Amino acid sequence: MATVAGTDAPASAKGFPQTPHFTGLNQPVGQELSLTGLTVEGTLPPEVLGSFYRAVPDPHFAPKFEDDNVLSGDGMISRVSFNADNTVDYAIRYVRTGRWIAEAEKGQARFGRYRNPFTDDADVAGVDRTVANTTPVWHAGRLLMTKEDGRPYRMDPITLETRGSYDFGGKLKSKTVTAHVRIDAETGEMFLYGYEADGEASTKVAYLIVDAQGDLIREQWFDAPYCAMMHDFAITENYALFPIYPTTCSLERLKAGGDHWVHEQDTDSWLGIMPRYGDVSEIRWFKGPKGVSAYHFMNAFEDADGIIHFDQCLSNTNAFPFIREASGIHMAPWEVQGALTRWSVDPKGDASEVTQSVVGPPGDFPLIPARMQGRPNPYGWMLTMDPQMKGPPLAGGPVGAMFNTIVRLDVAGGGQVVDALALPVGWSLNEPVHVPSNDPDHLGYIITIVDHQTGDNQFEHAAWVLDAGALHRGPVARVAIPARLRPQVHGWWVPQSALDGAE
Repeated sequence: MATVAGTDAPASAKGFPQTPHFTGLNQPVGQELSLTGLTVEGTLPPEVLGSFYRAVPDPHFAPKFEDDNVLSGDGMISRVSFNADNTVDYAIRYVRTGRWIAEAEKGQARFGRYRNPFTDDADVAGVDRTVANTTPVWHAGRLLMTKEDGRPYRMDPITLETRGSYDFGGKLKSKTVTAHVRIDAETGEMFLYGYEADGEASTKVAYLIVDAQGDLIREQWFDAPYCAMMHDFAITENYALFPIYPTTCSLERLKAGGDHWVHEQDTDSWLGIMPRYGDVSEIRWFKGPKGVSAYHFMNAFEDADGIIHFDQCLSNTNAFPFIREASGIHMAPWEVQGALTRWSVDPKGDASEVTQSVVGPPGDFPLIPARMQGRPNPYGWMLTMDPQMKGPPLAGGPVGAMFNTIVRLDVAGGGQVVDALALPVGWSLNEPVHVPSNDPDHLGYIITIVDHQTGDNQFEHAAWVLDAGALHRGPVARVAIPARLRPQVHGWWVPQSALDGAE
């Protein structure tokens, strides 16, 4: 095993605030690293040969403000490569954003509060302040690192070097692009959007379509009902869906040095629906419940009667404690209630509100096979908590608690849990990715990073490969990664054949 470390000293030695955002699993690491030839316990299925890319927020310098949060961390792109000789390579590098470069020049933080440019040092005004830390996106042979407050950065998929901010060959007009794209497996098209498209606290949303060759072929703008955090969206075969939850932004609050987001419990949620190849003037807005929030969606699809069903990890308030605190919402963790929830609407009917039903347990990071995107998915997976766990969850991530159980749901049968793998106290799962099987009767494989606390501020980390149809059996292959890892936000799996054919 060969090891190459970057020149940066571990960020944990740089005087970070001793808050939950910077301690435990969230302790900054700040070290670029390359490991090759890691030994696999078990046998890698041939289908998983390729690379699992992970977006990891990891602040390069201690923040300007002690109440900063995990989501402000500089983006690092991590690659876990599964090789034909049954070994694994691991690498991680910073995304050299404009912000990262500006701070590296001075050796200190120069950008202020989370998504508030009015709190930055005066001499960085106009510098691209996104940290590109949320989702690695693979499309048309390109690897992009994304965060919804700016444009993506293109990355070299092998060396992980930063190629620069990406604007689709100068065609992109929106200042922002989502971290949650939707790719139609049948057409190869990528559907995406950007909110606050023309600046902070704006209601403008840009709806974008990128063809299978990676060319931006359409950009339309519309106004949301209010400026909201629009973290994710969905498509069906014929429609694009834009959910709006009442986590809102105010320009006056930003200019006063305040928080970008507060959550409004008494404000309505909305679901905007338009023909996915239509004009934004065709959007219909359906009213949802007051005060609810969701970050991630399993899928949306149309049934035989043309009814749209939209499955989301919905909660009764915003799941992020730092947003609830800024909003004056004082709720104990157990008071934050949620479930995999379905909103159903008839896009051609007369009703103006969503119909709501529960179709799965509480949890997050829902997952379906890529080929089912926008079509009915009879099954799916998600992370949750083991209700029988005899102890607290492992602390970490932006919510402050990591998941310890992965389940498979019978979505077509009503959302019952039909298979599960629950880990013991002191263990946690990061967001998984799905890898399809060569056997059409097999449900494929799940890849995830597993954390295990072994002592006071001591952790072990490993990549696990699970049989997606037999989670309860545990990993069919696993590999220890001998380095301190920070929790990821999102990930993406790219088969080796696609990497071999890329630019």
